[in-house]
Amino acid sequence: MSSAAVPGPNRQFKLAKESELRIEVGMETSLRLRLLSGTAEIFGTELPPDIWVSFPPSLKIAIFTWNGAMIEVNGMSEVEYVADETPMVSYVNVHAILDGRRACAKGSATNAGSSQGPRVIIVGPTDSGKSSLSKMLLSWASKQSWKPTFVDLDIGQGSITIPGCIAATPIEMPIDPVEGIPLEMPLVYCFGHTTPSANPDLYKVLVKELAQSLERQFAGSVEARAAGMVINTMGWVEGLGYELLLHAIDAFNVNVVLVLGQEKLCSMLKDVLKTKTNVDIVRLHKSGGVVPRNSKFRQRTRSYRIREYFYGLANDLSPHSNVANFNDIFVYRIGGGPQAPRSALPIGAEPAADPTRLVPVNINRDLLHLVLAVSYAKETEEIISSNVAGFIYVTDIDIQRKKITYLAPCPGELPSRYLIAGTLTWLET
Repeated sequence: MSSAAVPGPNRQFKLAKESELRIEVGMETSLRLRLLSGTAEIFGTELPPDIWVSFPPSLKIAIFTWNGAMIEVNGMSEVEYVADETPMVSYVNVHAILDGRRACAKGSATNAGSSQGPRVIIVGPTDSGKSSLSKMLLSWASKQSWKPTFVDLDIGQGSITIPGCIAATPIEMPIDPVEGIPLEMPLVYCFGHTTPSANPDLYKVLVKELAQSLERQFAGSVEARAAGMVINTMGWVEGLGYELLLHAIDAFNVNVVLVLGQEKLCSMLKDVLKTKTNVDIVRLHKSGGVVPRNSKFRQRTRSYRIREYFYGLANDLSPHSNVANFNDIFVYRIGGGPQAPRSALPIGAEPAADPTRLVPVNINRDLLHLVLAVSYAKETEEIISSNVAGFIYVTDIDIQRKKITYLAPCPGELPSRYLIAGTLTWLET
């Protein structure tokens, strides 16, 4: 990010021990800040001394200090204030317990049954600070030389890759508060929609696939197994959302459940998981700095995430426009359509939609502005169980010449002929 000065006066904030400066950057403005003295961190990642750090529009940040700090801010923000009451002490206490469990797991690695480190799932309603707590626990763990696996099940926003996906990646260093999660080789499964209600059964299948892939990785690495995982979830905690939470807890063999801000959810989980003696359920207070986000803001954030995938956070990437013949690619949707014709069913039975049925998609103008996933599958039947290589954005369909024009993050042929279509659209601006 550029560190050039931005319009607006410079302000200095003196932070007392265990307090934090909370800032909401406006939708159309950017902002930069630097640490003048003391020590401070953003979501678990320490600020470098005396270096300007720039933040793009629409970011909400909290600069916390354990021992006191002086912060200088340059640029305009919608909100900025210092808070003396934060839940950070309870969060770092959780980290200390998890750290102890990792050390214990590594020490007993000779006994495969007891060498499993903490598998933490963070649950809570929308806008309770789940993503922020995930980053803190991951960054603090990486500072202790662990490499925990981050699992993101929040298809609405997408912390690892674009929205509409579930993904996992090891975290080897504290997470940059601006750049976010480093993308070396993430394990990504494409759901194709921004809400699980579009196809709950497919969501469950993909969660199970991701969990099994990680189990295989953990089986081959004592370090990864001991470091464990931190799982971020979506904010839907009632009805179907609650059912999907329980499914995730089971699929990933979770042994620590952190409940942010909702007593009712904590009570329900304690009741339903009481037979699992190895699962600890801990209720934590959410930060007072957590800000509710409306649907318009979420939609805009999704659009930013897709744009960032192709162009980079600071427009520092150069995506490539490519052309393919219709017969060079195969596009599929997952789910929909009856699984058997009415004539093949027992008398009186209604045909049901098969949530994991692969439906070939005719290439036409309906694909315009869709974001398609490029599957690693070698055969059609491998599409659901295969993770994806990346994404393309359809910019033009020429029906007469039977050619499709698309934007890809890099030049060259696609890694696979199999593409997955969902409902994820993007209008490039």
